[in-house]
Amino acid sequence: QVHLVESGGGLVQPGESLRLSCTVSGTTLDYATMGWYRRAPGKQGELVATLSTGSDTFYEDSVKGRFVIFKDAAENKYYLQMNSLKPEDTADYYCLVQKTGVDAWGQGTLVTVSS
Repeated sequence: QVHLVESGGGLVQPGESLRLSCTVSGTTLDYATMGWYRRAPGKQGELVATLSTGSDTFYEDSVKGRFVIFKDAAENKYYLQMNSLKPEDTADYYCLVQKTGVDAWGQGTLVTVSS
């Protein structure tokens, strides 16, 4: 069974940084699309970033230049480095992995950006 666990969320001030981690078990990251999705209170959820086979990346417009998604295949983990955080980045962040036979999501980690 595939299991994803996020960590690294917390409360930070505007302009600060956080690194979210997603620890994956039950499958490898080979041939997988990895991603981060967020849902803010009272708003629709949105896909923030993805990393696919061949190192193709996608970033939602509002995070381009501030967020970076990367993986550590040896540790079977991947990350979302979030810099220059803004109050509008406040949300529950979920990691996801999709590959043949796998469509798995984590339980979420809360990121709060507030002064």
